[in-house]
Amino acid sequence: MTRQINVGGVPIGGGAPVTIQSMTNTPTQDVEATLRQIRELAAAGCEIVRVAVPDMEAARAVGKIKEDSPIPVVVDIHFDYKLALEAIAAGADKVRINPGNIGRYYVKQVADACRQRGIPIRIGVNSGSLDHNVVARYGVTPEAMVESAFQHIRLLEKYDFTDICVSLKSSNVQTAMQAYQLMHCRSDYPLHIGVTEAGTVRMGTLKSAVGIGGLLALGIGDTMRVSLSADPVEEVYAAREILKAAGVRKEGPELVSCPTCGRTKIDLIVLANQVEERLKTVDKPITVAVMGCAVNGPGEASAADCGIAGGVGEGLLFRKGEIVKKVPQDRLVDELFALIEEL
Repeated sequence: MTRQINVGGVPIGGGAPVTIQSMTNTPTQDVEATLRQIRELAAAGCEIVRVAVPDMEAARAVGKIKEDSPIPVVVDIHFDYKLALEAIAAGADKVRINPGNIGRYYVKQVADACRQRGIPIRIGVNSGSLDHNVVARYGVTPEAMVESAFQHIRLLEKYDFTDICVSLKSSNVQTAMQAYQLMHCRSDYPLHIGVTEAGTVRMGTLKSAVGIGGLLALGIGDTMRVSLSADPVEEVYAAREILKAAGVRKEGPELVSCPTCGRTKIDLIVLANQVEERLKTVDKPITVAVMGCAVNGPGEASAADCGIAGGVGEGLLFRKGEIVKKVPQDRLVDELFALIEEL
């Protein structure tokens, strides 16, 4: 089991539930826009949010953001240690740094400030920005990423700072997974897992499901972010589904639907998408099935709490494998959700 750190009252590691993180894409100095997006993320299920701090104006805005943020705020710092010190003083709940691009002497100042405030540091290793000496020895490999992480860990430990979380991200799924597995074997610091620069909603979610989901299935990972070129809310939706699919989190509904075939006489694809969209507002931990014909449902979907099975312009509404009634196609979704309300 990993050690546990605390981020604004949210525990990470040490057996705590895997938390979902995301990052705002608004200019941090635009406090109203940033808070609006943070509230949207929190409503979607985000539990910790990170904001970019590229300059002093953004660093000073952290205090105002913290005052009204419904979830803990992490600051993302590169190059300038003064930005970290300003954001820490403003009330940041965690600092994400790459110690290698701040400078050893200045890392001590950041570590001292974090210790005084009782906030953790995330060491963020990225395969695309490894130290050239490490690359010269190991190449751009999982071993290089882990060695880079340990160099940074040793530096913080030298200054008696151990309130640490580690990430080892790569846009290559295999590289990221292997790096996290190596780190898991060699360290008990909590791990922030993810596949960086994963891509658009479609490709990025697929890569993250394989990488993050694979690690979770192995029992690796204490907190996570799905990185997408999209509205950050999509990252949260994807993260929640990955956690459920990996069997790590039991929350909200699960949708099962068949892939359709020549037997399907109903517009199943449209129905499945409509059901999936409406399930976003349902909190019940239930399984809902959308099946195309009598072969796949309700018999094969008998384990579902409720569902629909298509016919010719109509479908069967069923609960726990038992037929409730026959319903015209244009009323199937509404009738299904009326049944869900009764569960």
